Amino acid sequence: MYAHDIIYWIIQIVAPFCGTVAFALLFGVPRKYYFFCGLTGTIGWLIYALAGQAGAPAAEATFLASAAVVFLLRIFAVNVKCPVTVFLISGIIPLVPGSSVYWAAYYLVTNETSLALESGLAAIRLAVAIGLGIVVIQELPNRFFYLK
Repeated sequence: MYAHDIIYWIIQIVAPFCGTVAFALLFGVPRKYYFFCGLTGTIGWLIYALAGQAGAPAAEATFLASAAVVFLLRIFAVNVKCPVTVFLISGIIPLVPGSSVYWAAYYLVTNETSLALESGLAAIRLAVAIGLGIVVIQELPNRFFYLK
């Protein structure tokens, strides 16, 4: 592994952690849960990045990452006795397809309709993948998430 690869992966770990903790702060999450929020966002982003490097399409990588985030945050919520939404809102932030939405709006304004449609559909696919990942794991009973 080269030095620039190590730096790349350090950034891939630190950036989503800091971003997720920043959103937790913005959403008024109690201070004692910041680490858990940062950890869920980081793990979700790493799963997304590794799935993408393995050749998975963006929607599949997003589904896997969001399912992993929800699974992890449910473990935290059940064992820390805290509502799931405390971790969910900030933990899913690194996976939100903001750039696709931005480019769709940009292409609409610049009158490039086909590119706008392509970017908009990509954003919708990613949003649906996030929603499906959340729903699939949320439907599991709580007994799967207790740590002994």
